[in-house]
Amino acid sequence: MSNARRSERGPMMTGGTPLRSLDEEELLGHIFPAFPPGADLVVAPGDDAAVLRTSDRTIATTDTVVLGRDWLDAWSSGADIGHKVVAQNLADVAAMGGVPTGVLVTLVADPELSLEWVLDHVRGLAEVCTAAGVAVLGGDLSSAPPGVVMVSVTALGRLDGEPVLRSGARPGDVLAVHGSLGLADAGLRLLQADAPDRLPEATERQRRPEPPLAAGPQAAAGGATAMLDVSDGLLRDGGRIARASRVVLDLDLSALVPDVDALADVLGAEQALDCVLAGGEEHSLLATFPAGVLPAGWRAIGTVRAVRDDEAPAILVGGRVVTHTGWDHFRAT
Repeated sequence: MSNARRSERGPMMTGGTPLRSLDEEELLGHIFPAFPPGADLVVAPGDDAAVLRTSDRTIATTDTVVLGRDWLDAWSSGADIGHKVVAQNLADVAAMGGVPTGVLVTLVADPELSLEWVLDHVRGLAEVCTAAGVAVLGGDLSSAPPGVVMVSVTALGRLDGEPVLRSGARPGDVLAVHGSLGLADAGLRLLQADAPDRLPEATERQRRPEPPLAAGPQAAAGGATAMLDVSDGLLRDGGRIARASRVVLDLDLSALVPDVDALADVLGAEQALDCVLAGGEEHSLLATFPAGVLPAGWRAIGTVRAVRDDEAPAILVGGRVVTHTGWDHFRAT
């Protein structure tokens, strides 16, 4: 979001009831009733820690989003941010082949942040957790300097079989995706251009990603050899599989035509292709499968081959190297 128009004090910091007017117990009294109970939750939030039934193998992952860096309040509501930060964590659990079971949520905020924004944020958290059958296990609250708002989520998951790693792709495998490509990045571009209504499904995907959570365990049971979620772009994330597995992934450009066509009328062909290849925050699942093994809902978009003597592990597009590979948090490319 480095090119986004920024507001120092947006609607979330003006009007309503500021957090500084409540103590922590009062704020938690507003928050906890909104969260769904969890089937695996033995001790609910309220003690020093929650207690959760777990399997022999538990998946753990975490993500943090920051106002002005990961979202603007002019574009996204509190509920949008609650939905998004949970969904992106649950996608990581699914990408390991697991089933999400619980989340821990931390809010670090300027005391001028409004209670109304927080309660809207909690509603978004509760909605996505309820839909996924996930318990909110607790978390933390902290104040922050003026203008600072950060939300961090740690997700836990149950793993019933072996984890699906990035390092398992083998020559002869098929590269496949479950879900859309490029929509979230297209939505970001339209928000930056003040034209969110030109493709509402794209701006909605940017605000509220919908990872195919059930497809992760399905892929694991169906023989997936490697898997991850598309958080930083097809090329960047595909490159991670290639390097971890020491193989070459070769994308079939013709297989991506429907994704490009869905965006081209609004963005133009060049930007549409860039969204599909390099756009992040989609949180679809990318995986490799042995040839002839492709579970329902997955579509082939490329192949896996061995690394030749004169090349390094990489992801190619139609046999060619593409240098622009997607979002990097620190290089901002």
